[in-house]
Amino acid sequence: MLNEQASIEKLRWIMTQLRDPTTGCPWDIKQDFASITSHTLEEAYEVVDAIEQGDFVELEKELGDLLFQVIFYSQLGKEQQYFDFDTVIAAICEKLIRRHPHVFSQASLQTDDEIKANWENEKALERQQKKQQQMGGNACLSNLSILADIPKNLPALSQAAKIQKRCSHVGFDWDNMVDVFAKIEEEVQEVKDELEADSLDKKALAEELGDLMFAVVNLCRHAKEDPETLLRQANKKFSRRFVGVEEQVNQSGKSFTEHNLTELEDYWQQVKIQEKKR
Repeated sequence: MLNEQASIEKLRWIMTQLRDPTTGCPWDIKQDFASITSHTLEEAYEVVDAIEQGDFVELEKELGDLLFQVIFYSQLGKEQQYFDFDTVIAAICEKLIRRHPHVFSQASLQTDDEIKANWENEKALERQQKKQQQMGGNACLSNLSILADIPKNLPALSQAAKIQKRCSHVGFDWDNMVDVFAKIEEEVQEVKDELEADSLDKKALAEELGDLMFAVVNLCRHAKEDPETLLRQANKKFSRRFVGVEEQVNQSGKSFTEHNLTELEDYWQQVKIQEKKR
């Protein structure tokens, strides 16, 4: 197998060798489901970063790293008789066919809204079935929260968007952007009120800031934009521009502390003007 052409089967064989209790890699042998989750998150973010950078040579490598995470979990599942790679593949095949009746059966779903509604309905049914299995078939489906099974370890912005999306699916949502903006303005005012209070209540301020962020996520969702992606892009833009400010500070012969805020803001505006000329 070692000298055979690369394939999924060869990758699975490599994984079994790495986990061999006698001849395997000491690091791989001692890993479990929990210990490799941080690596999975890191690999997923590296895939996203390669895509955002337009670096498709790197993307090929990062996708391989991410695939290896699936192989690793599947090997752990096989060893503990929970599942294996074949059952993982079978489960995703069944799910994709079932969630796309407009492709694999006679269902007619023409618009994006119809397709998304069907997708959410299928996911809701899956949550209900999961709850029934957990309770031995005695689950009261009407008591199952629509927010059930939202991953707690999602980045906060992504989690907020998913919560709002679930609520929107059952009609608990603003109808238009005007109402969304009104809610943001309301939250901004509540933050101002806390800041202008006679005595600062840090706990109350933190709560109002959180509400404001949640409302802004809602605006992103209504604009059909992913808040996590938008903030990453904003971080990238700010960092790029700040590096430009650093370059001008270095060229000035003075340190940052020798500049006042007005001078630094002038550098910032110059960087923005240079970007627009490119």
